[in-house]
Amino acid sequence: METAGGIAETFRNGTFLITGSTGFLGKILTEKLLRSCPVKTIAILVRSKKGFNASQRVADIYKQALFDRLRNEKPDFMKNIKVIDGNIEEELLGLSMSDRNWIFENVNFVFHCAATIKFNEALELATKINIQGTDNLLTLAAQMKNLKGFVHVSTAYSHCPRNEIREQYYRTPVTAKELKNMLGTDDLSESKILEDWPNTYTLTKAITEDLISTNENHLPVSIFRPSIIGCTKSEPEPGWLENMNGPTGILTGVMVGFLRTLQISTDKVTDIIPADYTANALISVMWDTICRHQDCGNHTSEQPKIYNYVSSTESPLTWDEYIRGMTEHYYVSPPLRSMWYGFYLMYTNLWIGMILKFFLHRIPAAFMDFLLIITGKSPKMLKMYAKTEFMTGLLRVFTTKQWKFDNSNIVELLSSLSIEDRDQFEFSMDNFDWKSYIKSYYYGIRKHILHEELSNLEKALSKNWKLFWLHKLFIVLFFYSILQLCWMCMRYICSF
Repeated sequence: METAGGIAETFRNGTFLITGSTGFLGKILTEKLLRSCPVKTIAILVRSKKGFNASQRVADIYKQALFDRLRNEKPDFMKNIKVIDGNIEEELLGLSMSDRNWIFENVNFVFHCAATIKFNEALELATKINIQGTDNLLTLAAQMKNLKGFVHVSTAYSHCPRNEIREQYYRTPVTAKELKNMLGTDDLSESKILEDWPNTYTLTKAITEDLISTNENHLPVSIFRPSIIGCTKSEPEPGWLENMNGPTGILTGVMVGFLRTLQISTDKVTDIIPADYTANALISVMWDTICRHQDCGNHTSEQPKIYNYVSSTESPLTWDEYIRGMTEHYYVSPPLRSMWYGFYLMYTNLWIGMILKFFLHRIPAAFMDFLLIITGKSPKMLKMYAKTEFMTGLLRVFTTKQWKFDNSNIVELLSSLSIEDRDQFEFSMDNFDWKSYIKSYYYGIRKHILHEELSNLEKALSKNWKLFWLHKLFIVLFFYSILQLCWMCMRYICSF
């Protein structure tokens, strides 16, 4: 295949439009493009919110530690960033006339990362953001005079009701057009439309893929399906992350002693991919999209290509390996903010789970709320556990099930890259070093989520030692109380 040259060279003096640039993946993507590619401009689409315009909302983003390396290597990188006030939910993205004309004249590459990723988002809102928002952006892209590539970020779990997910399109319960016509009517029955999908996020991503599959405007489009995005492997620093989505929230809860029981099938594979590898794969998919479009003579009518970016096909990692790996580092460097000694019991049976949550979450929470009340403070622990258990319940399908993925297009893409590009934009999961990654993940949570430096290690170990013995004491008291209760019951029965 005749290519456009190396990745960085392909993007030389190019202008990008990135949606979702204030999100986790969007930030890492922007940082990598600015640091590794000679781009002309990266336009980031940001909507006004809570009385703050786009420029005000992003004022502090590029001061974050994530951009320290870029700041050192390219101190004037901000001159390559253009902030555009817009909202993907609105027609023509709610752009001003001047911004719209600028986009039409200048944008060459579009990364569509924006989405609502809330699993319990109302179907109507998820539809407006994930489906209609994508349709609005595609309409805008059709008017870009120099568009060379458009990559839509979906999810590897868009068709999670299936056991095997290949790099192809599948039918959905409704089409984007049918769902749009249902909005605001009595026909919009969320439970009926969801069918076998566990949440509105995965369903709307699937319907969006169906929308893109027609490629009515004959755009150079591809669909990128990442699995569970974890912390960074190495760039711009190991272990960087900024939110508690997915497994990060679960592990953080365990580390501080808040979560003590988890609904997880330990033998199932958890399909985690590093955030920096994901950005590199996404950039490479854009390059491949451009190459395919050039081969088609700048006019493509083919169905957009799909890329499943997963880890389970080359380097499967079970939940047991993942959590035990984290636990090893907990013993060495526990967090100072721990509220209890870190331990956990895992279950798959719902009845057993109810019992475990009652004894390990609800009873301690009720006791803590009682102490808060008698000290004149407002109770909060029971509410916190109710909210946390609801959120972890939304993850149940992903912690108790595994899928077989096909990633042939990603493998083919990797083989088409030059040695230099494979090094510069590394994303191969073949023989991945999970041990070092899990270590980076643990210390990344400790640093970026719990905001703790290793300078507090001596205090943290001392506190954890006390919590350990307090934990043992409560276990002894618990079993002593059970034995006493059994003994009283036996005496009562024998008295008859």
